[in-house]
Amino acid sequence: MTGPITTERHDDVLVIISNNPPVNALGAAVRQGLDAGLKEGLADASIKAMVIRCDGRTFFAGADITEFGQAMQEPGLPTLIEIIEASDKPVVAAIHGTALGGGCETALGCHYRIAVPSAKIGTPEVKLGLLPGAGGTQRIPRLAGVPIALELTAKGDPISAKKALDVGLIDRLAGEDSLVADAIAFARDVAGVRPLPIASRKTAAPDPEAVAAFKKDNAKRFRGFDAPAANIACVEKASDGSTFAEGIAFERQEFMKLMMGVQSAAQRHLFFAERQAAKIDGIASDIALREIKRVGVIGAGTMGGGISMNFLSAGVPVTIVEMQQEALDRGTGVIRKNYEASAAKGRLKPEQVEQAMGALKPTLDFAELAECDLIIEAVYETMEVKKDIFTKLDAIAKPGAILASNTSYLNVDEIAAVTSRPQDVLGMHFFSPANVMKLLEVVRGAKTADDVLATVMALAKKIKKVAVVAGVCHGFIGNRMLMPRQVEANKLLMEGATPEQIDRVHVAFGMPMGPFQMSDLAGVDIGWHRDPTRIENIRDALAAEGRWGQKTGKGFYDYDEKRNPTPSPRVAEIIEEFRSKSNLQKREISDEEIIEKTLYTMVNEGALILEEKMAQRASDIDVVWIYGYGWPVYRGGPMFWADTEGLKKIVAGLEKHGFKVAELLKSKAESNGRFN
Repeated sequence: MTGPITTERHDDVLVIISNNPPVNALGAAVRQGLDAGLKEGLADASIKAMVIRCDGRTFFAGADITEFGQAMQEPGLPTLIEIIEASDKPVVAAIHGTALGGGCETALGCHYRIAVPSAKIGTPEVKLGLLPGAGGTQRIPRLAGVPIALELTAKGDPISAKKALDVGLIDRLAGEDSLVADAIAFARDVAGVRPLPIASRKTAAPDPEAVAAFKKDNAKRFRGFDAPAANIACVEKASDGSTFAEGIAFERQEFMKLMMGVQSAAQRHLFFAERQAAKIDGIASDIALREIKRVGVIGAGTMGGGISMNFLSAGVPVTIVEMQQEALDRGTGVIRKNYEASAAKGRLKPEQVEQAMGALKPTLDFAELAECDLIIEAVYETMEVKKDIFTKLDAIAKPGAILASNTSYLNVDEIAAVTSRPQDVLGMHFFSPANVMKLLEVVRGAKTADDVLATVMALAKKIKKVAVVAGVCHGFIGNRMLMPRQVEANKLLMEGATPEQIDRVHVAFGMPMGPFQMSDLAGVDIGWHRDPTRIENIRDALAAEGRWGQKTGKGFYDYDEKRNPTPSPRVAEIIEEFRSKSNLQKREISDEEIIEKTLYTMVNEGALILEEKMAQRASDIDVVWIYGYGWPVYRGGPMFWADTEGLKKIVAGLEKHGFKVAELLKSKAESNGRFN
């Protein structure tokens, strides 16, 4: 046989092998090859059993996502799995790496499954807004019961081979280095077994209590998403006494509904957008990168500590610098506490904690940064302080060291200009808490060298960040788009909306919190001028009265001891005072107007960012907002959402309220174009 599938005969066992790098995706050629391999084994009377295995680093890690939305070439995956099940000779799946999605379903269609201990098995389709559509929702409950089926399908997280063995999804563990030999031996052991165990012929016991508990426990996680509910419904169908054929028909119907829906399109868009964001336009993919053996971090506060943890966790030694011993001790103490909290939850071993802390070098001596290959400044957000630090860095950093600022708004070119090496300077805007949040905006200065940018983008992957290239402008991509939302939300307060109405509209849209809840969480006093006699707006008035948000128990809302918010009569008074001073009449504000003024303006700002080439592509903007600001995943990011809303509708909404529409947005609307 040729193509990605080959066969090997081991006496009376035929081994069917897939070699379709990088992840043995189940594309048309693989499915056709598997079908031919099975036919070969069935046609040969001397073959008593068959093994399906994969070369490379993994078993089938899923369907070929590039085929989604296109006509499926035969045999489709459901048909192929039926062919496997129908074999009158035992078929054994030999699993290493990950058996995910269609790979897991293929394994479940085999009569027996053997896996190495390090293997993982799962159905992550829900993360693309889908369900395992080749019988996964019907076979898993029949083999392992309803609770494990709910976990695998509706949450989409894989389980270990050991757990899969315990629950009945695999039949035997192989030696870590002897999978092929062990699978062939297993095939011989079962060669004479009749009737063959077939997942689709088993029955699943109903478990309404498990379903109810699962829904309740995951209500917050699933809020707004369609796919988890469809997965749950399919698992229930598998266990309600329906035949397998009825269950498969129901699964297919639910799969098609999701596949044709906006949410899955949004989630698939994000899947590709995240991968696209790593690519830098105009720079060769094979450019030589600078070696980063040690990272320096200036500032041991919340941000500096979180940034340090990213590198320590990835095995990169860190030198962390502070001005005062007390601040240094406090910062390193918080890092240790965070690691120990992870260890207490079983996410890290105690020796990993000590290994990470052992790679941290705390110091008060700025000159210690001379040994670092990358130095990240994470201090107070003022230009004077940052220029002072970069002037000092320029004097002590070794030639070729990359100098980065964690600024969230300031001009990186202005910072770079105080050095004699602007080509080595860029922005690395981490999001707080930096050891948790996945987004990293990498800000490319006017003189940033190509290899510097490429090195930092590659390093981002190493520290498990989703990195996006941004240009130099006030607020870069994310914070620049946040500004119109905050400005318009504050204007709406003056015109008659309440903080709770505006926040409710944003939460209903799918945001984790609204603008005023966010302000209270971050701190109303952030960026405040600290003069209680200078009251120019509502925020100044709140800050002057000590209403600094959750940390003081009162901000735009009043908070109880558990930080539960309630509308504040005092805030209503302050808003009314400002409204009177401005001679504004209070009026009814509709939810639709809130969306138009706070979210349509973000889209408009996104269009300006693209016009000015401050972002490489619209999908990069979507990645920023999904990973940095909690934009609902099922809406695909602001630019994708604008496409689904209709750009003509967005333009009309902006014009209705007198906003100047970005030329790019206007031209795309007029030509029925899209951002993505």
